[in-house]
Amino acid sequence: MIDVRQITKSTKEGVPILKGISFTVTKGEFVGILGPSGAGKTLTMRCLNGLTRPTSGEVLFTDHEHNLVNLTHARGRELRKARRQIGVIFQGFNLVKRLSAIDNVMIGQLGRINLLRSLVYGFTDDEARQALAVLEHLNVAHLAHRPVGSLSGGEQQRVAIARAIYQQPAVMLADEPIANLDPTNARKIMQILTPLAKEMPIIGVFHQPDLVMEFCTRIIALKEGVVVRDGDSKMTRSELVDLYGAELSEIEASQRILQPA
Repeated sequence: MIDVRQITKSTKEGVPILKGISFTVTKGEFVGILGPSGAGKTLTMRCLNGLTRPTSGEVLFTDHEHNLVNLTHARGRELRKARRQIGVIFQGFNLVKRLSAIDNVMIGQLGRINLLRSLVYGFTDDEARQALAVLEHLNVAHLAHRPVGSLSGGEQQRVAIARAIYQQPAVMLADEPIANLDPTNARKIMQILTPLAKEMPIIGVFHQPDLVMEFCTRIIALKEGVVVRDGDSKMTRSELVDLYGAELSEIEASQRILQPA
């Protein structure tokens, strides 16, 4: 579970960006965060994974041992331990392009193993087998020994998801995981993420309302740093217009351009 309680974030000049964001996500939920540019979606996500500390409020995280960790106040070893149980899927994949797919997956365990052991001895055969099993689950095992720099965008995102799963997280965060993909691959990635929610809460930031409404179980909408909607995964056309304004036409036009002929 991840519990967000009235978090705010202001610039150094004191200009508020996030203005009291609150929500709770539990196992079984696949939550899509929607909102126009500048709404505070990515900043909220950075507060959830501990990369940014909110100005006020709290982010509480329940780990595998059912310990409640306050990510807002955690420091040092406590924060590192908590973040090892938070899987993150990035828009830009964040893979090491010169390394193979399987090596990139195993990197997901670096936070759990001794650094000296990883540098001197590398990964064990058992760790490699586990990584290969995750790649096979995502239908990219045949790419295990190829440098990820040679893979397509959709294939790289599958490797990135495999790395996050291999990390054995208690919660999964996805920061615009399909933003760089064509509609076909974007749909495939959403199909991969959906069943994972049965094992852990999933929270994702998206720019594709249609896919969020199709695959997510719940939508949280942000606008100007405020939660303006927190409910089921169906939004009416008028709700989308109210949320995005003129930007909705741009989103829809970009999706039409990306559609295969």
